Amino acid sequence: MISIKQLHYALAIEKTLHFKKAAEACNVSQSALSTAINELEKQLDVIIFERNNKQVLVTSNGKLILNKAKKLKLELDELLQISQANKQPLSSPMSIGVIPTIGPYLLPKVLPEVRRQHPGFKLKIVEEQSHILVDMVRTGEVDAAILALPYPIDGLMSFDFWQEDFYLVCHKDECPGNMQEITSEELEIDKLMLLKDGHCLKEHALAACRLQSKKQESDFDSASLHTLIQMVAGKLGTTLVPQMALDQLIYNESELRAVHLNEPDSHRTIALVIRPNYVRTNELTLLKDIFIEQLLEKCS
Repeated sequence: MISIKQLHYALAIEKTLHFKKAAEACNVSQSALSTAINELEKQLDVIIFERNNKQVLVTSNGKLILNKAKKLKLELDELLQISQANKQPLSSPMSIGVIPTIGPYLLPKVLPEVRRQHPGFKLKIVEEQSHILVDMVRTGEVDAAILALPYPIDGLMSFDFWQEDFYLVCHKDECPGNMQEITSEELEIDKLMLLKDGHCLKEHALAACRLQSKKQESDFDSASLHTLIQMVAGKLGTTLVPQMALDQLIYNESELRAVHLNEPDSHRTIALVIRPNYVRTNELTLLKDIFIEQLLEKCS
């Protein structure tokens, strides 16, 4: 009979495309993992993985089987979570994904209070880009993800908990001292430095400036807001920063100024994203309420 353990091993191999790495991830020996996979292939009479000394490939039939295995694993995880639902809130472990342009700025503001109110709560944080986290939520690899919307999350549910504007960060020598607000029409686009393609923060910033259809032309391409801030400090341009990140990014940069980007509506919405049938929604609501309370206190 096919076992959950065999399917778990097979999914680990699919993720790593490497038997040794999959065995390490599953905390078993490589020989034990290989034996389990060989037995699974015999039971199904299907070759799931083509392997040699150089690479591991998933066969076409293997892809069909692994897709089914993912659905079975998700159903099993949700079955186990039902037993957790009637326990003390946030008494069981939970994993939450967060994108790099939110995690470093949100988590220090909210997690100390989560820990204070629920000292026994074990929370695993996974930092990845939005498209990866959406897939991880769908497959049950994480319980939920904290994303910046708008972003395509077809088939998933979102619970908004924060809306914020962008601020133009510039060197004080290049910003009028009395400037408190700036519109997109007043921005010097040729000086604007944004994150490289693939970060949703860049798309949100361009949308806030009504530049979503224009290609950014810059000699600098960064994956880090911290790096962009250092470039601004060096008088190499300006950048846009979400409100949540301001205190951490420019708190010790006396040479920099932050000017509110005055455009209609909030520029991005921060939300918890979950599967529609996720059984611990009430616990995520508790987390969301703590997030809102702490953000109102520290960002308003």
